[in-house]
Amino acid sequence: MSVRYELVDEYCALITIDRPAARNAVDAAVARGIEEALDRAEADDKVRVAVITGAPPVFCAGADLKAIAAGQAAELSTDRGGFAGVVRRQRLTPLIAAVEGAALAGGMEIMLACDLVVAADDARFAITEVKRGLIAAAGGLFRLGRKVPVNIAMEAALTGDPICAHDAHRYGLVNHLTESGRALERALALARSISANAPLAVRASRGVLLDCTDTDDDTAWAATARAFAEVADSEDAAEGVAAFNEKRQPVWSGR
Repeated sequence: MSVRYELVDEYCALITIDRPAARNAVDAAVARGIEEALDRAEADDKVRVAVITGAPPVFCAGADLKAIAAGQAAELSTDRGGFAGVVRRQRLTPLIAAVEGAALAGGMEIMLACDLVVAADDARFAITEVKRGLIAAAGGLFRLGRKVPVNIAMEAALTGDPICAHDAHRYGLVNHLTESGRALERALALARSISANAPLAVRASRGVLLDCTDTDDDTAWAATARAFAEVADSEDAAEGVAAFNEKRQPVWSGR
């Protein structure tokens, strides 16, 4: 099995790319496996957040060049998710990347498609496609420039050279740094801090932030008002207030 899916607790799903002998490179089975894992997370009402990682020692080395050489390039994408079944995927569930070792080329583009990133302090990130006469076509060229200063993104795109974990953290590309071997542990802790909150409010907050960060204020205010009205009318909003007044932990229903 090239991709493993498991529930690590009641509310968190873990997706693991499991081709360590191939440096977790994306082939057709990995692309299908990631898409199917995301389908399972989205379909499970109890899953509030998902974490994606790679079997040690790396996160993902990108596209499987052997598969491409064999004429299977199209199979490395899915109709709904694009490359690796994830980079163009529309979803509601927050997704955290837990990165150990290298996230290269398409591997970095998988990471850039996630909402949050936890990385080991010896991790490295690169869109290396120019070194192979190609371009990063799975979102890397525009997503990287949205997350780090554009001149840093430009250097990464034109040289193909890696960004070290400490610089990635300093630029804001990585949320949390850990010691080597502890990225998954920290990512799961971050997932639990998210899943402790009201799921409707988390999803609505994520949606407004993604849709409106680069838009005009009028559009953003309107989207915020719509999201607030939907969430404020939920059972969870009433439960949150009641739990605060009663000095207890809320019990979220997701309704």
